[in-house]
Order: sequence, then C-alpha cells, then structure tokens
Amino acid sequence: MNLPGRLRTTTLGDLLGALHRARATGTLELAEDSGRTHRVHLSVGLVVAVEIDGATSTLGEILKREHGVDDEVLRRSLLRAISSQRLHGDVLVSDFRIGDVVVDAALRQQIWSRLERLEQLPDARVLFRVTLRPPRGALTDAPLAASHFLTGRRRARDRAGQTPRPERTRPYPRSDSLPEALSARPDPYPASAWRVLGVPADADPSEIKRAYRRLARSFHPDSHPSASEEERRVLARRFQAVTEAYRALVA
Repeated sequence: MNLPGRLRTTTLGDLLGALHRARATGTLELAEDSGRTHRVHLSVGLVVAVEIDGATSTLGEILKREHGVDDEVLRRSLLRAISSQRLHGDVLVSDFRIGDVVVDAALRQQIWSRLERLEQLPDARVLFRVTLRPPRGALTDAPLAASHFLTGRRRARDRAGQTPRPERTRPYPRSDSLPEALSARPDPYPASAWRVLGVPADADPSEIKRAYRRLARSFHPDSHPSASEEERRVLARRFQAVTEAYRALVA
C-alpha cells in the first residue's frame, strides 16, 4: 500500500479510504512543518482513536455541551480519574453512574470532531506506522463504522470539478435525542447491517460473529444493572438493532 508523501497532494478522506480498503492496522501520522504531529489510529481499516497535537475538546467539555452533564460531577470525576490513574470515561460510568451509552457517544463525538479538524490542515508529511500502539481508551473493541469517518469527506477528485461536498451531520446525538437515534432499526438489506455492526462489507462470518457478540454484551440491558429505566430502554432497542443486523448478514 503506497500513500502520498504530502497531504497537499491528496485529502484526509482519500487517505482514510485507502487504509479502510486495505484493512490496515496501524497509525496514520500527519506531521506539520511547524513540528506538530497528529495521529489517526486504525484497526483493520476502522478508526479507533485520534490524537491531536494541540488544544482540543475534552471528554468533559463534550459531555457538558452535548449531554448536559453537571459541572460538579465532571470536576469530581476528573479528580478521581487522575488520582486513581483511571480513564475519565471509566470513572464516570463506574463511580458516578453516567450511562455508558452517553459516555460512548461523547467519545465517538470527540474522535469525529478531531477528524473534522484534521481535514482542515493545508499540508503535512504523511506517514503510516504499524509499530505505534493506540492510546489508552482507544475504541479497539468497537471502532467507528466506516460510514462515520468516511461519508462526506473531501476527495482529491472533487477539486477539479468543484463537486459540492455532501452535507455531513454529527453522527452522535445529544442525550435528549439518544433513545430515538439508538433505536433505529436496520432495514433488511446488508448495507445497513454492516454499518450497525461496524464491520467492513467484506467481513467474513467469523468477524461478523465476533462483532455481534462484542456489541451484544455491551448493549444487553442485563449487563448494566445500575442503568436507569430510560437507559435500559435505549439499551434494549440498540440490542435489538444489533441482533437484527446480525441475522440479516448470517441468514
């Protein structure tokens, strides 16, 4: 797999598309001439983490802005995470009873917004490294689906004809719309099922089964005994969507 050496000759969308098609596992590194280096970590062609060299929205800021989590809860949970050397998201879920569905949505929103920022870079040196490990907290068990990091990205082929860029809305909703967003049922066509399970269209049956089992464990209401009634309803709907997607692909 050969990638262009400079970002100015291509686009972030083309780079991520090439790595997705190659089902690459490793780190896309974008090194600016200013010395700042940004990293996109991938597993089997899917994005699991994005690191920005510079100021960026924290998990707490996103949870407050997008999901209305209380300032005091965020302050106390961050202090506890620092003192115990645990991830902030893990502390919020286990110690402060913030729904893991909400925290997961915020983490994915953070990755998505960082990709939006990288898309604005005018140029950078492009490298792909297979030896770098993703950071703690990377979504290695449930990466972003390809539709969430590829849809609407600018492509080099669009430049000549100035093709209008498809409108791209946020893939991860606010808490007040979370139940409706997560209860969306997949249609009977496989294309939708791939997206629900977060696997590429060429995934083999064993990969599909692994993805289903992982998501089923994550979203089954019985796995979250401390969840509120509303969160349990959300989880049940998402569990149903994952199950129907799996059946659509293995039937």
